[in-house]
This record gives sequence, C-alpha cells and structure tokens, in this order.
Amino acid sequence: MVDKEQGPSKGGNVEVPLTLRERQSVVKELARAYHRTAKKEKGRILDQLSQLTGFNRSYAARALRAAGKPVHKRKRKPMKKAGRKPVYGPDVVWALTRVWAILDGICGKRLAPFLREVVPILEHHKELSLSDEVREKLVAMSASTIDRLLAPARKKMAVKAKKSGTKPGTLLKGQIPIKTFAEWEDSEPGFLEIDLVAHDGSSATGDYAHTLDAVDVATGWTETMAVKNKAQKWVFQALEEIIRRCPFPVRGIDSDNGGEFINAHLVRYCTQHQITFTRGRPYKKNDSCHIEQKNWCVVRRTVGYARHDTEEELSALNRLYRVLRLYTNYFQPVRKLQQKERRGAKVKKSYDVAKTPYQRVLLSPQVAEDVKARLQQEYATLNPAELRRQITRLQAELRAAYRAKSRPSGKDPSEKGHAAS
Repeated sequence: MVDKEQGPSKGGNVEVPLTLRERQSVVKELARAYHRTAKKEKGRILDQLSQLTGFNRSYAARALRAAGKPVHKRKRKPMKKAGRKPVYGPDVVWALTRVWAILDGICGKRLAPFLREVVPILEHHKELSLSDEVREKLVAMSASTIDRLLAPARKKMAVKAKKSGTKPGTLLKGQIPIKTFAEWEDSEPGFLEIDLVAHDGSSATGDYAHTLDAVDVATGWTETMAVKNKAQKWVFQALEEIIRRCPFPVRGIDSDNGGEFINAHLVRYCTQHQITFTRGRPYKKNDSCHIEQKNWCVVRRTVGYARHDTEEELSALNRLYRVLRLYTNYFQPVRKLQQKERRGAKVKKSYDVAKTPYQRVLLSPQVAEDVKARLQQEYATLNPAELRRQITRLQAELRAAYRAKSRPSGKDPSEKGHAAS
C-alpha cells in the first residue's frame, strides 16, 4: 500500500509518506478488524499500522481504539484551567448580585463607589448578613471586576423607542430664548430641564396620561408627576408641585417647544418668581440631553409603553412616582461628564466619580444647611430594598389597573407596546 516513485536524480525507489487524510483512512479501515480479532492478531495489526503510517505502537493502539468507538462515547480528560485560584467565591458573588438587583442593575462604574455606603445600610435593615471577609472583599471590588462577575446576570435583562408626541407651540416662541446643551449653568443646583412623556400605547387618539419629568442639571435630582392629559392647566399644576418638592430654589427652567410649556401662563409665572425660562432648538434633542436620559432610565424603564387613560391608572402612576423619587434620588448613583476631547475620529469622555443626587445636594454650598439636615433625617429612615419591593408592588397595581379597563372591541392594541417593568 506504500506508493513509490522514481527519484529525480537517482535510479532507486523513494518512499512517499502518507498524507494525514490517508493515514486517517488506514486507521479507520484497520480499526474494524482490530476490534474483532484476538490479542495475537491485534499485535500483527499494530505492526502493520506502524509500518504504514510511522506511528509508534502506543499511539497506533490508541488511534485504533478511538476509531472504533462512536463519537459521543469518546471521553476526553477535562483540561485544567490555568491561572490562580478565584479571589471572589460564590458567597461574594451572591452578595454583589443581591446589592446590584436592589439598585436596579446599575453598571460597575456607578455601583463601585456606592458599595461602601449602601452595604452597611442594607445590613442595618437586615437585607444582608455578611461575614467580615465577604464584606471586605465586596466593598473593595473594582468597577471592571463588578461588571465581569455580573455578566451572566446581565444577560437576563433588556425595551424600545417610539415616536415623539410633542406638538409645537408657536405663540410665544419669539419671547423665550433658545438654549443649547452647552449653555446651562451646571455648577449650581436649581436649573431644571423638563419634558412630558406620553403614555399613549402607540395610539395618539383621545386623552391619555402623561408624565411630567424634571431633572436638575447640577445634581441630577429628578422629580416626576403624572397628569391626565397635556392641557396647560394640569401641566402647570404638576410643575408647581415639582418646584415645591425640590430641595433647592428653582432658578431656571428649560423645556422643548411643545405648546404645553410655551404659553403665557408659564411665562408669567417664571417672570413673577424670577425664574429664567428657556427652550431648546426644534428637533435638537441633545439640547435637552439630561431630561431625555431620565425619560428613559427613570420613566420608561419603570412604567413601560402601555396606554394609561383612566383615573385609576393616573392614581397608580402617582403612587408609584412618590416612592420612585426616593429610590432614584437617594440610591441611584450617577456620573457627570467632565470633559470631552476629540482625537481624530474618536472622542474621549471623562466622567467624575459616581454619586447619588442626594450626595451631590449635600456637597453643594448653595443648598441651605437646614434643608441638608432634613434630607439626612429622611435618608436615615430609608431602606433601598424595601423601596424596591414597594416599586415592584406598585408596578403590579398599575398593570392590574391597565388590565381592568373595559375592552368592548376585544384585545387592546396598546398591549403590543407594553413593556414589562
């Protein structure tokens, strides 16, 4: 079976070695006889295979044994993982996952600086029970390690965008100055970006609830309140309530160009209370980038996209928002952009250390000391795990109110756009 050919310069015969495919074929052919014969005959087959392929007898025997077994029955020794022993055991990963879930699945760069503060709070409220070793490893964990350890849990989480429902208000646009994203005073609290989030369920017919969302640019302090529709009356009442809730005097308001904001009533109110009123450029959402971010991460992630148009749903929304404001402002760290530097086609962004809006308010010299003391007293009574449970329960109540609506024409088409919270 060995091919021979005439050498190019000498007249002798030169052996041509078998190719890998040919050796595999020979092994496969001889394996059938190898497994059916007696021991002495097996030795002869081994000698024949070694002569044909150049294998030593040990490797030839192993190849024949493997070739005679079905693929699913071939066993391979498990490879030992290289590297050092893991530093963070299952108990540390469990504690990290528990804290991460309580804080609504925030990223490692937001979670890492907050662990040293939130872990003692959770232990105080008996939401965690950790040994000294586990606690020490948990609070010292870096952001990249947190993201690596939480990668399996993150795969189980994920919503969608929709069209804007803003209708332009042109009556007083000439009297209200335009502000771009680069012109806000972002070092002092009191300058709010505001916007309405529609709960129309992808059907803009009739009246339906909206959420008035407001965020302070300097601290990230966020307030939300649901209104029954976009009428100026309800939007203005909600805005007054949000201004009262803010722990600092409101000195500036920036909105989009919707008619619910661009009206004489709000202009007059801002003039009387010495509040700067500005608006963004039409179709330039980045002029209101702070509030657009909160529309998603605070409102949409919590409420979803279903249509809410009844009094029961409106009441459920506002009960939910009263708890959500405590959870968001006291226990959701945020990072603020410090600098952007363009290097060719790439833009390098630098952020500060993540802090909660509450922490940023305490660090602000513009906030009165008595207000800070009141916030500290409220903070000492809060349990983030209990707030998370209340939010989950109120979300269930909102879904129940949504399902309880009468549907005379069958299934409500807005259910297609409903995202589970």
